Amino acid sequence: IFGGRNWAAFSAIVLLIPTGLTMMLMMNPGEFGFGWFLAVAAITGFGGGNFASSMTNINAFYPQRLKGWALGLNAGGGNIGVPVVQLIGLLVIWLASDKPEIVCAVYLVALAVAGVGAAIYMDNLDHQTASGRAMIDCLRYRDTWLICLLYIGTFGSFIGFGFAFSQVLNISFTAAGAAKPALAAAQIAWIGPLLGSLSRPYGGKLADRVGGGKVTLYTFIAMIFSASILVVAGTIADHNDKKITGGVLAAFIVGFILLFLLSGLANGSVYKIIPTIWEHKVANMSGLTALGKVKWSRSMAGALIGIAGAAGGLGGVGINLVLRASYKSNQSATMAFWVFTSFYVVAALVTWWFYARRPMVIGETTDLTVADGPAAKSDAGTTDKAMA
Repeated sequence: IFGGRNWAAFSAIVLLIPTGLTMMLMMNPGEFGFGWFLAVAAITGFGGGNFASSMTNINAFYPQRLKGWALGLNAGGGNIGVPVVQLIGLLVIWLASDKPEIVCAVYLVALAVAGVGAAIYMDNLDHQTASGRAMIDCLRYRDTWLICLLYIGTFGSFIGFGFAFSQVLNISFTAAGAAKPALAAAQIAWIGPLLGSLSRPYGGKLADRVGGGKVTLYTFIAMIFSASILVVAGTIADHNDKKITGGVLAAFIVGFILLFLLSGLANGSVYKIIPTIWEHKVANMSGLTALGKVKWSRSMAGALIGIAGAAGGLGGVGINLVLRASYKSNQSATMAFWVFTSFYVVAALVTWWFYARRPMVIGETTDLTVADGPAAKSDAGTTDKAMA
């Protein structure tokens, strides 16, 4: 509706509000109630909207053969914010532990730079359109719900483990008798999100070459085995009176690191599937011009990116709720690890049945630079034109 550049600049500047409010809360400990923290946390959802809009914008700029790499690169750039804020936090603890609000000050400057940079260097597409019904129409398709399930297993795993990894390390170091378990955990926890962020573009690039369905399937299978490492390590600790030995702790770290890497790869490959779904569907629609096909497929892809992003965020919440329930009932995370493993089995089966068993082949593509003129109205777009 507003244009990619315009919205990127606006949404970056809007994030100054929750960041500034967070800084206020940190500078006045104990003076504001818990409701304030919940409200500020909710307002930071603007960041999720910023991410979804950037993905929709990126999708419109690149042809089908490059969408996996482009979307994965943009997504990885967004997710790398998780390890960056962890490292900035460690740096502030090292340099000025009594002034944690410095972290917010750094981000106030970064947001201002991002907003100004977007306004100066980004572009709006003159043929990008939005449909107010796209979000509703998208929900009527089975693929929307299936992609949400897969996205919970990929992005949901990444964002959920971003917190859970720190918690498991903290509990493990506490059980091992470390002097400052939280700090010891923080010094390791950033590695997983960093590797997961860096792997996302390569998941998309692999999907460009061999197909999003295949890459997603193989990655989920690998995630099953990685989660099994956590199950085995947790079971060993449970049988040893919940004691975390050096070997068990090493297994936890290896298992989580692998899950971060693999969730990043699968996240990039799922992004390849999203535009492919609508390209495949619109190819069989009659009565649409080339421009009409462009508008419909991009509008639906943008809607699904936003819906799946929200579902993935809820997946992160689910991971932490499952871990909480596991610790509350059994004083260990083993039961949660079983749940994660089972979910990856379901996700792998869904991926195989719907997206890998019979890959979607696009005979003609709507990735054309089109104008709403006589040529567009008289020509639905051929394979030869698409290849050109």
